Amino acid sequence: MKKVRHLLLLCFVSLVTFTASAQLDIHFSQFYMSPTNLNPAMTGVMNCNIRLTANYRNQWSSVATFENSFNTYSAAYDQRIPVGRYDYFGVGLTLWGDVAGTANFTTNTAKISGSYAKRMGGYRNESHYLVLGAEAGVAQRSIDFNRLRWGTQHGGEGNFDPTLPSQEDQNFARDNFIFADLAAGLMWFSVLDENNSFFIGGAYHHLNRANISFSGQEEESLFTKITIHAGGEFSGGGSRIAIVPNIVTFFQGPSWQVVPGTALRFRLGNSRRYYQAFQIGAWARITHRLDDQTHMDALILTTRFEYEDFGIGFSYDLNTSSLNEASNFNGAFEFSVIYRICGPEKRNVYCPNF
Repeated sequence: MKKVRHLLLLCFVSLVTFTASAQLDIHFSQFYMSPTNLNPAMTGVMNCNIRLTANYRNQWSSVATFENSFNTYSAAYDQRIPVGRYDYFGVGLTLWGDVAGTANFTTNTAKISGSYAKRMGGYRNESHYLVLGAEAGVAQRSIDFNRLRWGTQHGGEGNFDPTLPSQEDQNFARDNFIFADLAAGLMWFSVLDENNSFFIGGAYHHLNRANISFSGQEEESLFTKITIHAGGEFSGGGSRIAIVPNIVTFFQGPSWQVVPGTALRFRLGNSRRYYQAFQIGAWARITHRLDDQTHMDALILTTRFEYEDFGIGFSYDLNTSSLNEASNFNGAFEFSVIYRICGPEKRNVYCPNF
């Protein structure tokens, strides 16, 4: 019975991926480790000149085999370019891919982003900035219909016969297509001193609402997505412990998601020459279901270690939704890396630490 339940769940997840999740974007639990995917206005917002990030996420391997689990990966490069005495441009390139389920439902995206940060006030170590950002990209989406099973291919006794007609023969005209994608963002941040800062931002994704239908008979426009996020870092003078709260909210079509949480950052060692820090935190993913009910989908546990300009993060999602009977509370594992290349900076420009 347990195997049957897992099989039914896998079929359900595959169906949701094919029909509904075609409208939903990827997400990372460590969203603060993938800034250009979160908001194009975060391009170039850093305390160094160049930032490199990489992210990998694996989900549902406890229900399906590893090769049929959901895998999401991303790599990004962004750079800060000084303008005048205090302002700067940001430019970036982001690549990400997502492969979901048995039918290899795949989305690959390449996008370029740009931002302009205008100093609105401040002095010495304090600064207040308004940042405008935009991005343009191209995405490719595909699916292997031959790996799907349809109700019309099951006989009266429940036996599967792949030679019987499938829904693909009647409803789907393409299994691979390319579309353009546009987004814009806005952010405000304030750095109060070396140990205290906060920010708030928002982004509007999929401005052009591209057609993402696999059918040649009707058009299905990609839902626009609104992202609202905020966070900061707060600690007392001379304290080695900082509180790092964050919240991110997504609204896309009939669905929404809220992820609030916080982390504690511990500064290690006594050396002023080498920065070392260890961070642990917890977040809750709260989602809205199509039956107008709200539930907590996952509890996210995170850890992060930083040494100078290098950071590495791990997180694990504990599934707390009704699917936990089949998943045994297992959710998603995520791994993130960030590396900053810093050069001499003669201007007094300061940014939050994400």
